[in-house]
Amino acid sequence: MSGSAPAQPTLRIAAQASGVVGDTPMVGLARVGAGLGAEIVAKLEWFNPGGSIKDRIGVAMIDAAEAEGRIEPGRTVIVEPTSGNTGIALAMVSAARGYHCILTLPEGMSRERSALLRAYGAVVRETPSMGGMDESVALARAIADDHDNAYMPMHFDNRANPEVHRRTTAEEIGRDTGGEVDAIVCGVG
Repeated sequence: MSGSAPAQPTLRIAAQASGVVGDTPMVGLARVGAGLGAEIVAKLEWFNPGGSIKDRIGVAMIDAAEAEGRIEPGRTVIVEPTSGNTGIALAMVSAARGYHCILTLPEGMSRERSALLRAYGAVVRETPSMGGMDESVALARAIADDHDNAYMPMHFDNRANPEVHRRTTAEEIGRDTGGEVDAIVCGVG
């Protein structure tokens, strides 16, 4: 053992939560892969400040709209239909950057999820559960039409959504595995 003091960790203090989205760790799942002849690892996206991989798309869609001059903090209302995690990400980014946020979601989402959205300052408008996401999309469009400075990212169709995964998630996986990847399995939702 050397007589020198242990190295001090590099401090990383972001100006806002969106500054620490991504670059999530990976962990080996040796017991899961035991006997399969494979090394299985998991990417821990819940380490993002909003708790999911959807933080990446929330930041990316707002970044892209800002870069295109489509939105402006303090003036633009972000309106989006959501069933949860994308809404959490958009509410988090909106709160950090000074956007008003209105989210539409089907009834029946957990009270905790709605409470978190509201804690970020989002207005939550519920639609009847029998109408599913179609009704939430229709309400979001109607709300956006009623606001002069509304922007709907429409994560279902927004190019920034898949692009952020090509640019960040895929690159991180390649870097952290040394490029030794045979397959990627992920959930959708």
